[in-house]
Amino acid sequence: MRQVVLDTETTGLSWEKGNRVVEIGCVELVERRPTGRTFHCYLDPECDFEPGAQEVTGLTREFLAGKPKFADVVDEFLAFVDGAELVIHNAAFDLGFLDAELSRLGRGHAPMRERCTVEDSLELARQRFPGQRNSLDALCRRLGVDNSHRQLHGALLDAQLLAEAYLALTAGQGEIGFEAAGGEPAVAVVALAPVAGGAGARPRVAPTAEDLEAHAARLEQLRKKAGSALWDRLEDAADASVAAAVEPEAALA
Repeated sequence: MRQVVLDTETTGLSWEKGNRVVEIGCVELVERRPTGRTFHCYLDPECDFEPGAQEVTGLTREFLAGKPKFADVVDEFLAFVDGAELVIHNAAFDLGFLDAELSRLGRGHAPMRERCTVEDSLELARQRFPGQRNSLDALCRRLGVDNSHRQLHGALLDAQLLAEAYLALTAGQGEIGFEAAGGEPAVAVVALAPVAGGAGARPRVAPTAEDLEAHAARLEQLRKKAGSALWDRLEDAADASVAAAVEPEAALA
């Protein structure tokens, strides 16, 4: 799966009032791994900042003068994001601004949600941490993402921080040790002998004693947090399936 973590900076809080995008930052993930590909640009907004907006980003009209306009980068930007799942913190804000920029071009550009699926990391954070602050800074602190170098808002920096926070927020297989440090599998893979008439050797995962202990400890954590673990239900279903298969054989014995 290809995902693009996206952030924008703007001249104010409302695209309806004519505020514009001044910076876009994107970070690409493929199968939940950063690929190293990014998209980043500063934009000349052709309008002034609202009071307070410059203090948030540190950007000025003087710095942005002579930078590309949105029309100059739209094709490259859309080529980078098209077809991906966008991960955005407070997606309605960024998508509202981007859709407004697209509509200004008057070339029939489809809205962003017609080009990409969208995952709102703010909504995910609110579901996981209800009643708590879930700004990007608060999320980084809670999830152990180092944001000490974030003195001002910046689209690319914020997209990079959000990518780390999102991966921690939605941690799955990596969290329970399916992969060891350095990218090597944490379990041994043993090839079985070919089955007569079969297509060849079939791989078998052989967990170590440490793997089994870690697995058991993780299940116990899940049981304490949620009252049960999906794995338990899968094991129960497997046991029932085995029992159903054995019963006819026992009757024939």
